[in-house]
Amino acid sequence: MSVSDIIADLKALYAEKNCGPIMIRLSWHDAGVYSNGAKTGGCPNAAMRFTDGGEGCFGANAGLPTVALGLLQPITDKYVTSGVISHADLWTLAANVAIEHMGGPSIPTRFGRVDATSSAESVESQSMRLPDGDKGVDHLREIFHPKGFTDRDIVALSGAHTVGKCHADRSGFEGAWTEDHLKFDNSYFTDMLNKEYTDMTTAAGCPQKKHESGTIMLISDLALLEPPFREWVELYAKDQDAFFKDFVAAWVKLQENGCTDLRESL
Repeated sequence: MSVSDIIADLKALYAEKNCGPIMIRLSWHDAGVYSNGAKTGGCPNAAMRFTDGGEGCFGANAGLPTVALGLLQPITDKYVTSGVISHADLWTLAANVAIEHMGGPSIPTRFGRVDATSSAESVESQSMRLPDGDKGVDHLREIFHPKGFTDRDIVALSGAHTVGKCHADRSGFEGAWTEDHLKFDNSYFTDMLNKEYTDMTTAAGCPQKKHESGTIMLISDLALLEPPFREWVELYAKDQDAFFKDFVAAWVKLQENGCTDLRESL
Protein backbone atom coordinates (compact mmCIF):
# COMPACT_ATOMS: atom_id res chain seq x y z
CA MET A 1 0.00 0.00 0.00
CA SER A 2 1.35 3.39 -1.03
CA VAL A 3 0.60 7.11 -0.80
CA SER A 4 -1.06 6.92 -4.22
CA ASP A 5 -3.43 4.25 -2.88
CA ILE A 6 -4.40 6.46 0.06
CA ILE A 7 -4.91 9.45 -2.25
CA ALA A 8 -7.15 7.40 -4.53
CA ASP A 9 -9.31 6.32 -1.59
CA LEU A 10 -9.52 9.90 -0.29
CA LYS A 11 -10.63 11.17 -3.69
CA ALA A 12 -13.28 8.46 -3.86
CA LEU A 13 -14.54 9.50 -0.41
CA TYR A 14 -14.78 13.15 -1.44
CA ALA A 15 -16.54 12.30 -4.69
CA GLU A 16 -19.13 10.30 -2.77
CA LYS A 17 -19.59 12.39 0.38
CA ASN A 18 -18.53 15.95 -0.60
CA CYS A 19 -16.72 16.14 2.72
CA GLY A 20 -13.48 17.84 1.71
CA PRO A 21 -14.03 20.99 3.78
CA ILE A 22 -14.28 19.22 7.13
CA MET A 23 -11.00 17.42 6.41
CA ILE A 24 -9.34 20.81 5.95
CA ARG A 25 -10.74 21.89 9.30
CA LEU A 26 -9.53 18.64 10.89
CA SER A 27 -5.95 19.26 9.80
CA TRP A 28 -6.16 22.97 10.66
CA HIS A 29 -7.29 22.32 14.22
CA ASP A 30 -4.87 19.45 14.77
CA ALA A 31 -1.87 21.51 13.68
CA GLY A 32 -3.14 24.95 14.66
CA VAL A 33 -2.72 24.45 18.40
CA TYR A 34 1.03 25.04 18.03
CA SER A 35 2.26 28.27 19.61
CA ASN A 36 5.56 29.80 20.61
CA GLY A 37 4.27 32.80 22.52
CA ALA A 38 2.54 33.13 25.89
CA LYS A 39 1.47 29.53 25.32
CA THR A 40 4.09 27.14 24.00
CA GLY A 41 4.16 23.68 22.48
CA GLY A 42 1.53 21.83 20.50
CA CYS A 43 1.88 20.00 17.22
CA PRO A 44 -0.19 17.93 14.77
CA ASN A 45 -0.45 14.67 16.72
CA ALA A 46 -4.09 13.61 16.25
CA ALA A 47 -4.78 14.03 19.97
CA MET A 48 -8.39 15.00 19.33
CA ARG A 49 -9.30 11.40 18.47
CA PHE A 50 -9.41 10.88 22.24
CA THR A 51 -12.64 12.28 23.69
CA ASP A 52 -12.10 11.63 27.39
CA GLY A 53 -10.50 15.06 27.67
CA GLY A 54 -8.06 17.40 25.99
CA GLU A 55 -8.35 18.51 22.36
CA GLY A 56 -11.13 16.03 21.59
CA CYS A 57 -13.33 18.01 23.99
CA PHE A 58 -12.42 21.54 22.87
CA GLY A 59 -15.46 23.55 21.81
CA ALA A 60 -13.55 24.73 18.73
CA ASN A 61 -13.24 21.10 17.62
CA ALA A 62 -16.93 20.23 17.88
CA GLY A 63 -17.88 17.76 15.15
CA LEU A 64 -14.34 16.77 14.28
CA PRO A 65 -13.93 13.67 16.51
CA THR A 66 -17.40 12.48 15.48
CA VAL A 67 -18.28 13.64 11.97
CA ALA A 68 -14.83 14.03 10.38
CA LEU A 69 -13.27 10.94 11.92
CA GLY A 70 -16.41 8.94 11.22
CA LEU A 71 -16.16 9.78 7.53
CA LEU A 72 -12.46 8.96 7.53
CA GLN A 73 -12.84 5.71 9.50
CA PRO A 74 -12.74 3.21 6.59
CA ILE A 75 -9.51 4.76 5.31
CA THR A 76 -8.12 4.88 8.84
CA ASP A 77 -8.92 1.20 9.31
CA LYS A 78 -7.23 0.32 6.04
CA TYR A 79 -4.02 2.31 6.35
CA VAL A 80 -3.44 3.44 9.96
CA THR A 81 -4.37 0.20 11.67
CA SER A 82 -1.99 -1.66 9.36
CA GLY A 83 0.83 0.74 10.18
CA VAL A 84 1.17 2.33 6.74
CA ILE A 85 0.61 5.89 7.97
CA SER A 86 0.02 7.68 11.27
CA HIS A 87 -3.30 9.32 12.12
CA ALA A 88 -1.69 12.76 12.08
CA ASP A 89 -0.08 12.21 8.68
CA LEU A 90 -3.36 10.89 7.29
CA TRP A 91 -5.23 13.96 8.50
CA THR A 92 -2.58 16.17 6.89
CA LEU A 93 -2.73 14.31 3.60
CA ALA A 94 -6.54 14.19 3.67
CA ALA A 95 -6.71 17.98 3.87
CA ASN A 96 -4.21 18.49 1.06
CA VAL A 97 -5.97 16.03 -1.23
CA ALA A 98 -9.29 17.74 -0.44
CA ILE A 99 -7.93 21.17 -1.36
CA GLU A 100 -6.69 20.00 -4.75
CA HIS A 101 -9.81 17.87 -5.34
CA MET A 102 -11.95 21.01 -4.95
CA GLY A 103 -9.90 22.98 -7.46
CA GLY A 104 -7.21 24.39 -5.20
CA PRO A 105 -3.44 24.17 -5.47
CA SER A 106 -1.36 21.03 -5.20
CA ILE A 107 0.22 20.94 -1.74
CA PRO A 108 3.32 18.90 -0.88
CA THR A 109 2.90 16.57 2.07
CA ARG A 110 5.79 15.38 4.21
CA PHE A 111 5.44 12.50 6.63
CA GLY A 112 6.66 11.44 10.04
CA ARG A 113 4.20 13.06 12.49
CA VAL A 114 3.97 11.06 15.68
CA ASP A 115 0.52 10.25 17.06
CA ALA A 116 -0.48 11.07 20.61
CA THR A 117 -1.13 7.94 22.65
CA SER A 118 -3.70 9.54 24.95
CA SER A 119 -5.61 12.77 25.57
CA ALA A 120 -2.88 13.70 28.06
CA GLU A 121 -0.71 14.70 25.09
CA SER A 122 -3.15 17.49 24.19
CA VAL A 123 -2.35 21.13 24.78
CA GLU A 124 -3.96 22.57 27.90
CA SER A 125 -6.77 24.54 26.19
CA GLN A 126 -7.83 26.17 22.93
CA SER A 127 -7.38 29.65 24.41
CA MET A 128 -4.62 31.65 22.73
CA ARG A 129 -4.14 28.83 20.23
CA LEU A 130 -7.21 28.64 17.95
CA PRO A 131 -8.94 31.78 16.63
CA ASP A 132 -12.43 32.96 17.57
CA GLY A 133 -14.75 34.01 14.75
CA ASP A 134 -16.27 36.92 16.65
CA LYS A 135 -13.06 38.89 17.22
CA GLY A 136 -10.97 41.31 15.19
CA VAL A 137 -7.43 41.93 14.00
CA ASP A 138 -5.79 42.21 17.40
CA HIS A 139 -7.02 38.73 18.26
CA LEU A 140 -5.91 37.32 14.92
CA ARG A 141 -2.41 38.67 15.45
CA GLU A 142 -2.41 37.39 19.03
CA ILE A 143 -3.19 33.89 17.75
CA PHE A 144 -1.14 33.70 14.55
CA HIS A 145 1.99 35.76 15.18
CA PRO A 146 3.25 33.34 17.90
CA LYS A 147 2.94 30.56 15.33
CA GLY A 148 5.41 32.41 13.12
CA PHE A 149 2.88 33.90 10.69
CA THR A 150 2.84 37.41 9.23
CA ASP A 151 -0.21 39.56 8.55
CA ARG A 152 0.00 38.44 4.92
CA ASP A 153 0.00 34.80 6.03
CA ILE A 154 -3.11 35.43 8.14
CA VAL A 155 -4.98 36.68 5.09
CA ALA A 156 -3.80 33.78 2.93
CA LEU A 157 -4.78 31.17 5.53
CA SER A 158 -8.16 32.83 6.00
CA GLY A 159 -8.78 32.12 2.33
CA ALA A 160 -9.52 28.51 3.28
CA HIS A 161 -12.97 29.85 4.17
CA THR A 162 -13.67 29.85 0.45
CA VAL A 163 -14.90 26.29 1.08
CA GLY A 164 -17.09 24.78 3.74
CA LYS A 165 -19.91 25.94 5.95
CA CYS A 166 -20.43 26.96 9.55
CA HIS A 167 -22.82 24.82 11.58
CA ALA A 168 -24.60 26.36 14.57
CA ASP A 169 -24.49 23.09 16.50
CA ARG A 170 -20.69 23.07 16.24
CA SER A 171 -19.28 26.59 16.11
CA GLY A 172 -22.41 28.59 16.88
CA PHE A 173 -22.16 30.28 13.47
CA GLU A 174 -24.31 29.28 10.50
CA GLY A 175 -23.90 29.33 6.72
CA ALA A 176 -21.40 29.17 3.86
CA TRP A 177 -18.93 31.92 3.08
CA THR A 178 -19.24 31.53 -0.70
CA GLU A 179 -21.93 30.46 -3.12
CA ASP A 180 -20.07 27.29 -4.12
CA HIS A 181 -18.78 25.93 -0.83
CA LEU A 182 -17.10 22.98 -2.56
CA LYS A 183 -14.91 25.04 -4.92
CA PHE A 184 -11.51 26.16 -3.71
CA ASP A 185 -10.83 29.47 -5.43
CA ASN A 186 -10.51 33.15 -4.53
CA SER A 187 -14.26 33.80 -4.18
CA TYR A 188 -13.86 34.45 -0.47
CA PHE A 189 -11.84 37.56 -1.27
CA THR A 190 -13.93 38.79 -4.20
CA ASP A 191 -17.10 38.37 -2.13
CA MET A 192 -15.56 40.23 0.80
CA LEU A 193 -14.84 43.22 -1.42
CA ASN A 194 -17.97 43.20 -3.56
CA LYS A 195 -20.84 42.15 -1.31
CA GLU A 196 -22.68 44.20 1.29
CA TYR A 197 -23.27 42.38 4.57
CA THR A 198 -25.71 43.11 7.37
CA ASP A 199 -25.55 42.17 11.02
CA MET A 200 -27.37 39.10 12.25
CA THR A 201 -27.36 36.78 15.23
CA THR A 202 -27.55 33.02 14.80
CA ALA A 203 -29.95 30.76 16.65
CA ALA A 204 -27.03 29.92 18.92
CA GLY A 205 -26.63 33.60 19.81
CA CYS A 206 -23.46 34.27 17.82
CA PRO A 207 -23.01 37.55 15.91
CA GLN A 208 -22.11 37.29 12.23
CA LYS A 209 -22.66 39.06 8.91
CA LYS A 210 -25.03 37.94 6.14
CA HIS A 211 -25.49 38.83 2.47
CA GLU A 212 -28.89 38.74 0.78
CA SER A 213 -27.74 35.72 -1.24
CA GLY A 214 -27.45 33.76 2.00
CA THR A 215 -23.65 33.70 2.23
CA ILE A 216 -21.99 34.89 5.40
CA MET A 217 -18.85 36.44 6.80
CA LEU A 218 -17.65 36.32 10.38
CA ILE A 219 -16.39 39.34 12.27
CA SER A 220 -12.88 37.88 11.98
CA ASP A 221 -13.30 37.66 8.19
CA LEU A 222 -14.37 41.25 7.61
CA ALA A 223 -11.63 42.40 9.98
CA LEU A 224 -9.30 41.63 7.07
CA LEU A 225 -10.65 44.72 5.30
CA GLU A 226 -8.68 46.86 7.74
CA PRO A 227 -5.20 48.00 6.72
CA PRO A 228 -2.68 46.50 6.20
CA PHE A 229 -4.62 43.25 5.72
CA ARG A 230 -6.80 44.79 3.02
CA GLU A 231 -3.80 45.09 0.69
CA TRP A 232 -3.59 41.30 0.45
CA VAL A 233 -7.35 40.81 0.27
CA GLU A 234 -7.32 43.05 -2.81
CA LEU A 235 -4.31 41.22 -4.28
CA TYR A 236 -5.87 37.78 -3.85
CA ALA A 237 -9.22 38.98 -5.20
CA LYS A 238 -7.61 39.99 -8.49
CA ASP A 239 -4.87 37.34 -8.65
CA GLN A 240 -5.88 33.80 -7.71
CA ASP A 241 -2.42 32.48 -8.54
CA ALA A 242 -0.91 34.83 -5.96
CA PHE A 243 -3.41 33.57 -3.40
CA PHE A 244 -2.64 29.94 -4.16
CA LYS A 245 1.12 30.51 -3.94
CA ASP A 246 0.91 32.30 -0.59
CA PHE A 247 -1.67 29.88 0.77
CA VAL A 248 0.50 26.85 0.02
CA ALA A 249 3.50 28.37 1.79
CA ALA A 250 1.51 29.34 4.89
CA TRP A 251 -0.50 26.11 4.95
CA VAL A 252 2.56 23.86 4.80
CA LYS A 253 4.11 25.89 7.62
CA LEU A 254 0.93 25.43 9.67
CA GLN A 255 0.92 21.69 9.06
CA GLU A 256 4.60 21.30 9.98
CA ASN A 257 4.85 23.62 13.01
CA GLY A 258 6.14 21.71 16.02
CA CYS A 259 7.26 18.72 13.93
CA THR A 260 10.75 17.31 13.60
CA ASP A 261 12.39 14.83 11.25
CA LEU A 262 9.71 14.95 8.57
CA ARG A 263 10.46 13.03 5.39
CA GLU A 264 9.35 13.13 1.78
CA SER A 265 7.88 9.60 1.71
CA LEU A 266 6.04 7.25 4.05
